[in-house]
This record gives sequence, C-alpha cells and structure tokens, in this order.
Amino acid sequence: MHGYFKHSASPLYAQVADALRERIVRGTWPIGSQIPTLPELAHEFGVGLITVRQAVQLLKNEKLVVPEQGRGTFVRDKPQTHPKMRVETSLQGLADLYRKLAPRVLPLEEGTAMPRLDAEDGLPAPAYRYLRRVHGSERQVTSVISAYLDERIFKLAPKRFRKELIIPVLMDLEKVKIGSARQILTIGTAGVGAAAVLNVAASAPVAEVRRVFCDPEGTVIYLGELTYRGDFIRVDMDLLG
Repeated sequence: MHGYFKHSASPLYAQVADALRERIVRGTWPIGSQIPTLPELAHEFGVGLITVRQAVQLLKNEKLVVPEQGRGTFVRDKPQTHPKMRVETSLQGLADLYRKLAPRVLPLEEGTAMPRLDAEDGLPAPAYRYLRRVHGSERQVTSVISAYLDERIFKLAPKRFRKELIIPVLMDLEKVKIGSARQILTIGTAGVGAAAVLNVAASAPVAEVRRVFCDPEGTVIYLGELTYRGDFIRVDMDLLG
C-alpha cells in the first residue's frame, strides 16, 4: 500500500485516513465495530505507527471513531453526506436546500478577477468580485468554492455575500433577474490545492460542480466552481421523473 501512497503530494497520514474513511463509508467497518489496532494498520499499509496514529486522530476529530479505554477504537458514525445533490435540480430547490443546510462559510481569499468563460457560458460582465471560501459542517470541511460575482450585484449586499451562501442571497435580491442557470457535475480527483483545504489526499475522489447564472440579456452574473469531498456527495436521480 505504501508504494501506492507515495505518488501523491498529500501527507501520508491524510492518504491513510482516506483509506480508513472509505472503509467506514462502504460499510467494511460497520458502525459499532472495532477497527484494527495501530500496529495492525501500520503493518497492513506499510507505514509507521506515527503515521497511522495521525490518520486515526483525523477520524477521531471528525467523530467517526471513538476510543474506549481498555477495549480499543470503535466506529461511531459514517461521514456526513450531502442530503440532496441532484444531477438536475431547480434553482429554487437549490436555494431552499442551502437555506436548510446552512453550512459554515469560511473565507479564504477575496479580490477582483475575471473568470474563465466558455463561449456557451454567456457574455462577461465589466468586472467580477472573486470570493474563494470553504463550506463546512460542525464536524468537517465539505467543499471549497471559487465564486465570481458580477461586481454590480456584489455591491447590492456586500456584507451578506461575504458571510452567507451566494445563491440564496441572489434569490433574495429583487433587483437581480436570473435568465438562465446551468449546473454541470463531474467526478475527478482532488488537486493539491483542494486536497490541502479539504484535508484529503490528492488522489482522493471529489465531485466538481460548475454553476453559471446569466441575466436575461445573457451576461454571466455568477460563476461558481465547487469541489466537494467524495464522501460528502450522494447523487440522487429519479429515473422515472
């Protein structure tokens, strides 16, 4: 296993933690079951005890496993999953979902920058406010987003846009008219930057979502590029809908 891990730029303990977390997600280690001892895990993965200890500590911090004195370490819970990540959904439904979830918003970077727009996206606005931030639950970081918001719209509610999720704020502003809204979801692996923020290995699976909103005249007023931890996503499709 160590030979596989060494090709990633992420810390070795984070990669081991990914492998352990995946066993909980898949039910290989059911809730209530005891996980192997640190020496057993170190032997299995071909890494040192310190590395395994750090990996298990990550799972303890996420409250996925809990130690019981004199007995060992036991699986307490599964990683949280997104309750309703649909491949196709309504804009209102997405806004309602975010209001319900109300994840924590942790700012990483803010400035002005022009997004990379494809021809089919729409026309560029004169200027954009760039907001890079992390979304998280009480237990863990769940996604990182790079958002580009038409500067004219950002100035309508700068305090709210900085502190809250962007889509519900957009829906609340009467002056903002959305003519089209597209969402594209792809599956990939975390890059080094996203992996560091999401606390996963660079080889870990992630879901990448790109959202483009245009006004009725075809100007791109919002572009959001999100990377979700793979263990946080559940794609729910109604095949008869």
